[in-house]
Amino acid sequence: MSGPSLALLTDLYQLTMAYGYWRLGRAEDEAVFHLFFRRAPFRGGYAVAGGLEPALEYLQALRFDAGDREYLATLTGSDGRPLFDAGFLEYLGGLRFTCDLDGVPEGTAMFAHEPLLRVRGPILQCQLVETPLLNLLNFSTLIATKAARVCGAAGGAPVLEFGLRRGQGVDGALAAARAAYLGGCAATSNVLAGKRFGVPVRGTHAHSWVMSFDDERTAFAAYAEALPNNCVFLVDTYDTLQGVRHAIEVGERLRAAGHTLAGVRLDSGDLAALSQGARRLLDAAGFPDAAIVASNDLDEHEITALRQAGAQISVWGVGTRLVTAYDQPALGGVYKLAAVRRDATQPWQYRIKLSEAPIKVSNPGIQQVRRYSGPDGGFVGDVLYETQLGLGAAAHRIDAPAETYAPQGAGEDLLVPLLRGGAAVYTPPPLAAAREHARAQLARLSPGVRDLQAPERYPVGLDERLQALKDAVTAEARRR
Repeated sequence: MSGPSLALLTDLYQLTMAYGYWRLGRAEDEAVFHLFFRRAPFRGGYAVAGGLEPALEYLQALRFDAGDREYLATLTGSDGRPLFDAGFLEYLGGLRFTCDLDGVPEGTAMFAHEPLLRVRGPILQCQLVETPLLNLLNFSTLIATKAARVCGAAGGAPVLEFGLRRGQGVDGALAAARAAYLGGCAATSNVLAGKRFGVPVRGTHAHSWVMSFDDERTAFAAYAEALPNNCVFLVDTYDTLQGVRHAIEVGERLRAAGHTLAGVRLDSGDLAALSQGARRLLDAAGFPDAAIVASNDLDEHEITALRQAGAQISVWGVGTRLVTAYDQPALGGVYKLAAVRRDATQPWQYRIKLSEAPIKVSNPGIQQVRRYSGPDGGFVGDVLYETQLGLGAAAHRIDAPAETYAPQGAGEDLLVPLLRGGAAVYTPPPLAAAREHARAQLARLSPGVRDLQAPERYPVGLDERLQALKDAVTAEARRR
């Protein structure tokens, strides 16, 4: 869909700033940027980091091909003259990404203000990749987090991603299928996602199959004849419980022929009551292992309510509200400059973005995140620290700076080296392994942090040395 080059997948102002750096002789100045989010999505207590592998693929393939440069040559300024001169376009033709990149592996549980990525290198390059990195990580992190919430609500029962027809375009639907699997979904209906990413695919038939026959019983029998190893019958085309009875009739024939009635699917009505009725019928007919699959605008809140109502649903099909992140359509991740210097012989000049809204004030310095675990392996708190300054003895909570705490337990740094000078020093694990990493990460969060309604505040603090640096840089910035 995108063609051979994605170099122009950016906002124009990234290119105008890059041009400005080039014209002023600052293209090779060294800079450090961090990508992070300010609030956990869905009013929740955490996010699941996603999108790293596609981001690495993008950066390593970054090229401005002849067609890109020809297009840029057509852009004009307010005076009608070319926006970019020929020398800059020639420069772009030879550009390759040579920055250092550090980041958290996909599936890592993350919290507000913690860097998911740190980009360090020539300022022109760091600037150019801001928009595509935000595009790739924001959406995938959002959907992976939504999937984790949905799967948590399902209590261990499989969740199937059914959102292709409602996805935000082709690329959005593919990215959502990948991220949903990362976040815990068991499979997708999206066959192209299955091919590209190795995600298991699931699906049987729609209402139109049933409606194309004279009656439901005949439709089920015909499907069983064609695909006896894939029989989950959609039973709500006419009368749901009567549909279950028809499925049972065909299931008995399948069993006699050495096959299995895999289950029935409910797609409308009172899913709690209908699933209870379907379970009674299936069990009485000797099909206790037949699954009851439910769909119909489900999300973590609907699933929670249905389970509390005693629904007998063993597989959940979640579509629109998952792949569109229905209740929060954007993560709101940002990418902020934290340090600059002319070259490696010069000291770093730390930078901060100020705002009247405290949540929008950025953190200066070259940042790392240290995560601490208790004796049982559970996560107990994180500390952002400045790598040049190291760790102090205490940290100030980001959400309540007057509160300090001394981190306890074993600690590990979350950002790992990914690229050095643009060359890979990290091999992304298979998606299934990243999915297992996400599952293990969430299991180490307290139930209170994972709560859907009123999550506990997970402790995240600024190391006391970073806090002092922030105070000093803030005071200096306010004098400008």
